Amino acid sequence: MIYLKTLGIKVIVIGITVLSLFGIFYNANLMNLFWVSVLLTGITFLVGDLLILRRFGNVTASIVDFPLTFIALWLLGSMLIEASVPLVSISLMAAFFIACCEPFIHTYIKEKTEEDRSNETIESPDVGRLQTEFSEELESTTTDGKENQHDHL
Repeated sequence: MIYLKTLGIKVIVIGITVLSLFGIFYNANLMNLFWVSVLLTGITFLVGDLLILRRFGNVTASIVDFPLTFIALWLLGSMLIEASVPLVSISLMAAFFIACCEPFIHTYIKEKTEEDRSNETIESPDVGRLQTEFSEELESTTTDGKENQHDHL
């Protein structure tokens, strides 16, 4: 469930950036821009969030996201968008804006996955480990039924 929300956030961030920059400068087809956004989201989620973020942390994943996003935008843009102007400058600009948002997405992923792990340990108690309470009795009786005076508080 956490990954579905994360994918939704990433699609929104990447979609807004791609639609605004490529739509303004290249007057590109809306459907092609949608596919660029969806494919870029999938690529950056798999590589940046699932592989690099888990192994190396937020800083490394954020640094790697910039060239990954730039190369993916450049390649997808050259395949799906007809441009008379080189795509390098717009791809760099879009990669910069997306890379600025990625640390916040990584922080969200880290917090939610740690939260889910802590909830799993709380919700699944170990039934085999039971604890018994012991206490001393306040009044003790002897074998003949008389109470000892020194045991009273």
